[in-house]
Amino acid sequence: MSTSVTSAKVAVNGVHLHYQQTGEGDHAVLLLPGMLGLEGSGETDFGPQIKNLNKKLFTVVAWDPRGYGQSRPPDRDYPLDFFERDAKDAVDLMKTLKFKKVSLLGWSDGGITALIAAAKYPSYIHKMVIWGANAYVTEEDEMIYQGIRDVSKWSEKSRKPLETLYGYDYLAKTCEKWVDGIKQFKHLPDGNICRHLLPLIQCPTLIVHGEKDPLVPRFHPDFIHKHVKGSRLHLMPEGKHNLHLRFANEFNKLAEDFLQ
Repeated sequence: MSTSVTSAKVAVNGVHLHYQQTGEGDHAVLLLPGMLGLEGSGETDFGPQIKNLNKKLFTVVAWDPRGYGQSRPPDRDYPLDFFERDAKDAVDLMKTLKFKKVSLLGWSDGGITALIAAAKYPSYIHKMVIWGANAYVTEEDEMIYQGIRDVSKWSEKSRKPLETLYGYDYLAKTCEKWVDGIKQFKHLPDGNICRHLLPLIQCPTLIVHGEKDPLVPRFHPDFIHKHVKGSRLHLMPEGKHNLHLRFANEFNKLAEDFLQ
């Protein structure tokens, strides 16, 4: 079995998107990372998934959305439709790589992107696992985001790897832009990001929630579970925001069993 990981860039929608690919299975799986400030890029976000998801069953692709990781230039920006833009980029990337149909593993912002992709491109998405995502923004969320806006207040441990990847200035500037970008949704009716799209999702969907996630209150996974037809909700009592890294073996088994 080849365990090698390919790293490449491909032109999609006017930008050069970086991705990593591993495995030789028939089932294509795209890993969608979260916002750089909390998480990083496809590479740093999904180490245990790239390494250990079954390479006989799956071909795993981890991408850097535009403005993140090695998909730069351009600098990251946050127009009101940035999640839709990421969803289109993600689907078009996989089509460019000649995959006929894909499943999505979406974390945090990547989970929101996955929800939108599944709603807008239903014939292309096979199955979906999401965690750390939200379909709308509340007062409580806004206060949580405000707490991470200033990178200088982060712990060394959170900041260091991202500072190495991006440099301090780009990291600080983009984190501020992200918080302001997310706060835009607060001014829309019901703080809407993608609530209106949830009923359009047709693929089998697994929602995983870490009950100790400091960034995502429990009402978010509950709402998604309620509005995505036939979805399953799996709770991890000790899980925080990065449950797929902290409890990688448990998470990988859960994802593999669901995707098969």
